[in-house]
Amino acid sequence: MARLLALLGSINIGGNRVKMVDLKAALADEGFRHVETVAASGNVVFTSKAGIPKLEAQLEKIVADRFGFASCAMIRTRDEVRAAITDNPFHGTGPEHGSDKMVHSIFLSGQPEPKRFDALLEEYKGKGSERLALGDRVLYLDYVHGVGVSDLSSKFLERRLDCRGTARNMNSLKNILAKMD
Repeated sequence: MARLLALLGSINIGGNRVKMVDLKAALADEGFRHVETVAASGNVVFTSKAGIPKLEAQLEKIVADRFGFASCAMIRTRDEVRAAITDNPFHGTGPEHGSDKMVHSIFLSGQPEPKRFDALLEEYKGKGSERLALGDRVLYLDYVHGVGVSDLSSKFLERRLDCRGTARNMNSLKNILAKMD
């Protein structure tokens, strides 16, 4: 059985409050095995033999049924989580890299078309200091001055890229990867 990470969007944001103990119990009730949560933002590590698309749909249904709101579920393997850290061009040491708190990997529901990403870059040119790069079902983003002051909201990015996403900063991803190892 593979050790997987479910990244659930919209958990403990706005009015969507979920205690991790309740989320863990809900998933265990639905047959998920070796369930662990990491932080209080919808990061769930578990083992499963089921296919990823089926698991993503199942997780979205569980959150809707048990907690009463829509969430997107992105499932990634340990290697994909590691790649979201190591392949992020804004992560690392040196003056050209951002801080682990400001540098994010936004996990996407699909691979955006390159022309959509190029259009996003063109539209946003000159509007902020953020830096963006596209990976494999991941958008790398350095918020530079902070998420709260950026105009690059989830909704803005999702509309431009035509896919859903949920973001984690490098600090969170390193903690998650440690749980998966």
